[in-house]
Amino acid sequence: MTTTRDSASPIDAADEELIDTLIAISVVAKRLAAKLRQSNEKQSESEEPKNE
Repeated sequence: MTTTRDSASPIDAADEELIDTLIAISVVAKRLAAKLRQSNEKQSESEEPKNE
């Protein structure tokens, strides 16, 4: 038989701060990835030969 806890242990202040920091890092990484993708697309467009 498997037993479960009635309630989860509360998150202490250090864990809460770590969670917030990791979320912030994730948001910044996502923004940087989007900028890099956009930069690469612009660069590849400028390298394509133009039809005259």
